[in-house]
Amino acid sequence: MSTYNFSRISILIVEDNVYIRNTFENLLRTFQFGKIEKANNGEEAIKYLKMMKQANNPGPDLIFSDLAMAPINGLMLLRWVRASKDCPNRMVPFLMISGAADRNYVNSARDLGVSEFIAKPFSVTSVYERFLQIIDYPRQFVTTQNYFGPDRRRIQNSTNSSGPERRENSDDDAIIVYSSDKKVKPKKPSDVWYFRLQNSLREKATAGLGGDEIKGELPMDLIEQAEEELERASFDFTIWALDYLAKLSDLCTEALMKPGSRSGHFDDIHDLALELRGQGGTFGYPLISTFGKMLYDITGKGCREDDKSVEIAKSHIDAMRAVIREKIAGDGGEIGRELLKGLKMSIEKVDGIV
Repeated sequence: MSTYNFSRISILIVEDNVYIRNTFENLLRTFQFGKIEKANNGEEAIKYLKMMKQANNPGPDLIFSDLAMAPINGLMLLRWVRASKDCPNRMVPFLMISGAADRNYVNSARDLGVSEFIAKPFSVTSVYERFLQIIDYPRQFVTTQNYFGPDRRRIQNSTNSSGPERRENSDDDAIIVYSSDKKVKPKKPSDVWYFRLQNSLREKATAGLGGDEIKGELPMDLIEQAEEELERASFDFTIWALDYLAKLSDLCTEALMKPGSRSGHFDDIHDLALELRGQGGTFGYPLISTFGKMLYDITGKGCREDDKSVEIAKSHIDAMRAVIREKIAGDGGEIGRELLKGLKMSIEKVDGIV
């Protein structure tokens, strides 16, 4: 097994949450990535990538992006990266991360050409393994009239593969391309092009000394340092979480004062619940992720917006505050079960079931 060195690899982090963006940056610095650029959202990322193109710079070797952002989210950014001539490298590996790792989001990212998808809550291991997946098992790019991106069929010896690919892949059915220059759409609906390019990421990670079949890993001490870095970040989680819970409380108070126009309030509650759903488990509070997901699920598009619904949202906020106040880490044991039971009872009472 070869030892990888990420110091020659550049990465762009796209994340609108300052706390999480800084956590990612510190984590990736522990992995010793050579150059780390940051963007607050998809709009800033596009501006940066356009600037790279104009400067004849190939841009980052990897893009690591959150999904839920405004005004341009991760899916819109991914679509632009794969389609725009203003992108310096339309084949750049794109790693998406989101607390909303529901099937429709994962499928949308897949159809737009994502390289890997990480669900929040995340861990050092989940992030590290996706990097190795991209380096060790790069998927050939595919162009058809309706798709441009990594082959959506996994290589059978990939670490994420769950068995043999059911669809057969025959080179006889495609045009094999060995240059990244030819990226126009095929003229016929039946035409398929496979791009088989040099594994530049592995070359950089091994300083050109590793063969195509050699797999690698980072030194174990770097992984341990990354675990420690994530643990240090968890000390600030309660401050961040309480701030979000205060915003949720303010939204509930405002919503009760405006019974005829609550859609915007519930949209904001939904977005904040997504953040709490995604981050709680990462920083040692999985109950926050559990309660955040419950709140996220009941405040989506088309949800009820009456007074009872606001009260139900407040019950979720109270439960999450209790988790932070009592420092209930892990699943909380008996206390955690009682909190969950109490929340469900509060919802039933407010909803008029009991």
